Amino acid sequence: MAADLSSAKMDKFKKVGMIGAGSMGGGMTLLLAENGISVALNDPSTSTIDDLIKSAKDQNIKAELTKHTDYKEFCDTLSKPRVIIFSLPHGPVGDTVVEGLHPYLEKGDIIIDCANEHWENTQRRQGKAIAQGVYYIGCGVSGGYQSARRGPSMCPGGQDQAIDTVMPLLETMATKAKDGTPCVAKIGEGGSGHYVKMIHNGIEHGMMSAVSEAWTIMNKHLGMEYDEIGKVFDKWGSEGELENTFLVTIAAEICQTKDKSGEHVLADVQDKVVQDVDGSEATGIWSNTEAVDRHVPAPTLSTAHFLRIVSAFRGHRQRVNEAFKGTFKPSRISIKDDEKEAFLEDLRWAVYTTCLAAFVQGMTIIDTANKENKWNINYPNVVQIWRAGCIIQSDHISSLLADIYAKTSKNELFYEDSIVSELTRGFDSLKKIVAKGVECNAVIPSLSATLEYLKYSGNMELPTQFYEAELDYFGNHKYDSKKEADGPGLPETGQHHYEWKPA
Repeated sequence: MAADLSSAKMDKFKKVGMIGAGSMGGGMTLLLAENGISVALNDPSTSTIDDLIKSAKDQNIKAELTKHTDYKEFCDTLSKPRVIIFSLPHGPVGDTVVEGLHPYLEKGDIIIDCANEHWENTQRRQGKAIAQGVYYIGCGVSGGYQSARRGPSMCPGGQDQAIDTVMPLLETMATKAKDGTPCVAKIGEGGSGHYVKMIHNGIEHGMMSAVSEAWTIMNKHLGMEYDEIGKVFDKWGSEGELENTFLVTIAAEICQTKDKSGEHVLADVQDKVVQDVDGSEATGIWSNTEAVDRHVPAPTLSTAHFLRIVSAFRGHRQRVNEAFKGTFKPSRISIKDDEKEAFLEDLRWAVYTTCLAAFVQGMTIIDTANKENKWNINYPNVVQIWRAGCIIQSDHISSLLADIYAKTSKNELFYEDSIVSELTRGFDSLKKIVAKGVECNAVIPSLSATLEYLKYSGNMELPTQFYEAELDYFGNHKYDSKKEADGPGLPETGQHHYEWKPA
């Protein structure tokens, strides 16, 4: 639906700038133009801009798109205060563009960085920009290139004044939830917008791994055909805990899509995910680094990432396979026909439990960073922007989180009754699936890691009792004594040492 450009709030956005006209920037450009907003374009590839302008004409989009190779000319053509959107690769490219724009920007101008940028780069640029009186908003954009064209989920972070100024524009761009609410809202201060988008992607990887592992169990170990698996995913995505979970919904479509010759497209897809290794995607790496640096256990996310990494090196896997002479060869799961329906229900619960655990882990990372950086993140807003248009969209999980954050400002999901109840219900199903997977050499790292995560997170007799003793034996690292009260159970160095073996 086109925006009402007669409103005073939208008058200031008659023409905005877009730097980066690739799949995401191009999609957002067409989205803006379709809503009556003219766009000045800048991209190193002038042919990319030419193709985009032609695409707009082919789609009968009337708003003006103009091509600019010079930053001064680009800035001069924009409405004031200038609003310039970035859709660039992460890292040095953004710094170069900011430096190039600097001489032509004025007090009150606003940059909206819609790249998957590292939050520390965002905060550094915010510091430089504000010295010039320019605002810099770090705004994560989710949903892929299709959503960039039709309406993405957006999470802006930065100064209130800047976000309030551009919010009418962002609400025009953002997709709408079922209740009509735009999936964009202020996340918090500083680099919080890009931080939340980064962790969104970490959660995404955990969920994607869970769905992919379910597919491999059905296909490689139950011998189910693609179309049959597609029907299972379609059912999962149509009802219950996984209803309208984006990654499950598209899984059904992927399994059932055929090319012009009648062959399943999926059958031709090689088992390599290379985006982390080739440098085109970094948010998964950053998510895991953040978890480790902030001492937050996030095994569902990290194990999914390691699977992605090893998948990229197919040649290495081939050599390992040959060296071990097929030791890890997958085998069929042996279940009776009348047991299949119950098994698939356990598999559904295992996938859901893993997805929910990914959210718990991701939100815990966000909360830890929020407290350390004093961003004042608005958690109800985070849930709001994930209700539609993003990769981790999941109706049931969003409702769970929305209910929790409506009642408390604390982010202690692992103690919340509703979360505990769901994870408890899924625990037995997860155990059954992982046990079957172990028997048949199924590659199910995120499902397995989630099971272990639940076990060790709530276990009061961990193997680390022995681990701590060994540390004290060779390193005099000291330990807490069981003869003393636990107290608050904080991660503090113990006061006891035993001279296991004199030096």
